[in-house]
Amino acid sequence: MGARMQLRERGVTMVESLVALVVLSIGLLGIAGLFVESLRSSRTALLRTHAVNLAGDIADRILANGNARDAYDTATYAGAPAIRRCAPTAADVGINCSVAELAEDDLARWQAAVSNALPAPADPATAAVVDHTRAANPGRPDRYRITIAWQEPGINEPYTYSTELVMMPRPPIS
Repeated sequence: MGARMQLRERGVTMVESLVALVVLSIGLLGIAGLFVESLRSSRTALLRTHAVNLAGDIADRILANGNARDAYDTATYAGAPAIRRCAPTAADVGINCSVAELAEDDLARWQAAVSNALPAPADPATAAVVDHTRAANPGRPDRYRITIAWQEPGINEPYTYSTELVMMPRPPIS
């Protein structure tokens, strides 16, 4: 009887093998789920980084052209601002523009950059917006609210990034 007992304990039964396979499969599915979530989070972080950089870009353009003021408010343009060819490109040397034309050109190029870098939200008009609030009293700063929105796949609500630029108005150029 001692020899029979040793024979039974020698191998792995089919049931034990199947249980081990099920436990291993559940573990691998959990790891796969974590991997997919990690990829989704990485994509969101990358898109948010693009949004932050694009908001900084238009803020720098506003600071460089401080006399434009209301011309940087996207609500002042029926439809969308137009490219005025103020800035040189590889194909064009650019032209001299007024302060307002440069602001419109900056907005149009910035909105195109936002459109190229980020997936459009359900309402494309909200993708790249600048709201200008003129100072209520002399000696007070103007405010620019820069808002960028984009749509993540599988998410109903768009993601948004907003920042505010507070800037003292420059004296008019004479």
